Amino acid sequence: MTIAEELRSRNFSEHWSRFINDKAVSGLILIFVEVPLLLRICPTSEKFDVFIRRFTTNYMRAGMYTLMSLIQWLSLIRKTTSLVAAAVLLLAAAICYLIAGLKGQGFVGSKTLGGQGVAQMIV
Repeated sequence: MTIAEELRSRNFSEHWSRFINDKAVSGLILIFVEVPLLLRICPTSEKFDVFIRRFTTNYMRAGMYTLMSLIQWLSLIRKTTSLVAAAVLLLAAAICYLIAGLKGQGFVGSKTLGGQGVAQMIV
């Protein structure tokens, strides 16, 4: 049964709701971590801001991406779907951040995505 068929029948299975919730939470966290400008322009709580700001080092980002990749891989246990692409890409990002951390490279934010310098541009 597709999403459209489930919406028409008003019979929402646990599978689809869990799928949508997992992806929405992961996606929102990734967006706020990778685009720090959103923390300045979106009304968020202080707890959420503190949580997102934890991911400022390469090692923390590697851990976050690894955890999200693991969640994707675990969701593929019962049935292989196109989410394998998300799992592979999240794992690749985790490996890149880990390599950068091991090489001692500092995390570099982008002005385009809201890194340092954008705060002065907004104010």
